[in-house]
Amino acid sequence: MADQTVPGSTTAWIGLAGPTASGKSALALALGDELGKLGLKTEIISVDSALVYRGMDVGTAKPSPEERTLLPHHLIDIRDPLQAYSAADFVRDAQRLMAEVKARDAVPLLVGGTMLYFKALMDGLDALPAADLAVRAELDRRAKTLGWPALHAELAQVDPVTAARLAPNDSQRIQRALEVYALSGQPMSALHTSKKIATSLNPKSQSLLISLEPESRSDLHERIALRFDTMLTHGLVAEVEGLRQRGDLLPDLPSMRCVGYRQVWQMLDGLISCKQMREQGIAATRQLAKRQLTWLRSMPHRQVLPCHAESMLAPALALVKAFWTHCP
Repeated sequence: MADQTVPGSTTAWIGLAGPTASGKSALALALGDELGKLGLKTEIISVDSALVYRGMDVGTAKPSPEERTLLPHHLIDIRDPLQAYSAADFVRDAQRLMAEVKARDAVPLLVGGTMLYFKALMDGLDALPAADLAVRAELDRRAKTLGWPALHAELAQVDPVTAARLAPNDSQRIQRALEVYALSGQPMSALHTSKKIATSLNPKSQSLLISLEPESRSDLHERIALRFDTMLTHGLVAEVEGLRQRGDLLPDLPSMRCVGYRQVWQMLDGLISCKQMREQGIAATRQLAKRQLTWLRSMPHRQVLPCHAESMLAPALALVKAFWTHCP
């Protein structure tokens, strides 16, 4: 393979997805190393809505500076925690970066667990209105008075389809659904079925999506608990304390709603104990992993590898080599 001209169109890319704690980052670095031995350079484009934030390192399991010297990484540390970053932002940035990576005769390897970003890149974006800070502030104000279950009940009146798939305390998604309705006058569920905003990709033929999925839910749960405990050991509480000391961050910001950060913030507010913080953080991470797997299973073109296999590298490398060699 080293003596071949690097094939592939300007839009061909490889994705490495999976639930949290499935081993994506380690496999990505190993793949990059093996592809380098075959004469192919690799650059990683992060597909993670939390890694975009500066100063949020421990709780996001951000690749270390040493790891980032092994392969170029993109879409990490590009936003302040005060700023929003949307699926539309990701699609725009990812398309630009893939073109730049390909222009350097390198392989774009998209790695992460934010399945909405993968889906937006592959299937296009729903024609939803952009975020409106004034509408969100009003919804937050009402939620503080009435509680999110009450706003969930309101959502059920105007968009029962969306409300049915959301938990009564899923503040971020309830807020977005009510925001969409307030701005457009239409339920989010109706807009999801409308015409998509097309991306420039033909993803089914131009991409390889490798999905790391657990054979055993209990094994994944053990890895999640170990991962959360490791974050606590490595300073997650101190990291959140530092973010709070800035004085301009609030717990309702998308950045501070990230799993782990939300629970530590509540503990520092005195709302829950340290033990409860750990238990709730692990439970929230398990729920996140479950949602990630649901997203993945809705993508029938993915290539599934068991994330607890003794070695994921050999089958992943075989898939990548076969795809990249025969890219149109």
